[in-house]
Amino acid sequence: MVKKIAALVGFVSLFGSTAYATTISGAGATFPAPVYGKWANSYRNQTGAVINYQPIGSGGGIKQIKASTVDFGASDKPLKTEELSKDGLYQFPTVMGGIVPIINLPGLRSGRLHLTGSILADIYLGKITRWNDPRIASINPWLKLPPVPITVVHRADGSGTSFQFTSYLSLKSPEWTSRVGASDAVQWPIGLGGKGNDGVAAFVKQTIGSIGYVEYAYTRQSTVPYALIANRDGRFPHPSTESFKAASASADWTHAAGNNISLLDQKGAESWPIVSTTYILLHRTPSKPETTAEILKFFDWGYQNGDQDALSLDYAPLPKEVKTFIRQQWGSNIQVNGKAVYNAAR
Repeated sequence: MVKKIAALVGFVSLFGSTAYATTISGAGATFPAPVYGKWANSYRNQTGAVINYQPIGSGGGIKQIKASTVDFGASDKPLKTEELSKDGLYQFPTVMGGIVPIINLPGLRSGRLHLTGSILADIYLGKITRWNDPRIASINPWLKLPPVPITVVHRADGSGTSFQFTSYLSLKSPEWTSRVGASDAVQWPIGLGGKGNDGVAAFVKQTIGSIGYVEYAYTRQSTVPYALIANRDGRFPHPSTESFKAASASADWTHAAGNNISLLDQKGAESWPIVSTTYILLHRTPSKPETTAEILKFFDWGYQNGDQDALSLDYAPLPKEVKTFIRQQWGSNIQVNGKAVYNAAR
């Protein structure tokens, strides 16, 4: 699956060398890169417009849009309203996905190993160091866990996936909150760093005894199995578009300042506990309004035509009412000389 995703991401960049009527540059999160790639391919076939998206990590995407070196940024770490205001930015969500722990243990199949948030935190703190630790064994009595040392793998780059993962660990472990905290780039107590979701997946695949965290699209059809995590209701649902949707069922988007909303550790027996929304960042007063209009037109097309592509890659589309709410924001949030850059058709 990682190779398939790399190919999907790669073709988006290849288009940049071909002359078409419209070429748009974007950079940022690796989390949504597969679905943006698939959308870009379909959109180009229909319109001729080229979306050249570089999956460099959320931190890089935020830096590049602030510096205006790309036409749009992408991040899984939503910016706070103060930062958006300071830099003249607007953010809106595109799709939802789940972050899952992946494990390399001989003979282990996906979904067989159960973990809790507090156990995950203690593994990443270096307090649980072997797979047969009593805390892991006690909730996996059906497994004969080997005394294999645990090798922790994390992101090496500024990552919205890391922001969501460390935010979840902070919810489950006061010690994690005090020692490490939640951010797109933290001082990891232990472990190896991989660049991007694909880099983490590659490290885990190569290293027996390792554990990492990646967006679910990077695990589907992969030989590296994923573990299940206890949710807020004490259940162990499998990661899926349905369990990601379940986590968003009670989300109140209409009162989310800056469209910043957390879908972590949501109630519901079927809710996957680490669900993230991914965001697009644009300048509120763009220097190239025609290009920004084309960007909004592309994501408007994605909202209306891209759900099946998203589902095929195990992302959960936003609810219809959320898409309508976001589309209505564009005209009033992105303007030049008091005029909307793009108005979504009703």
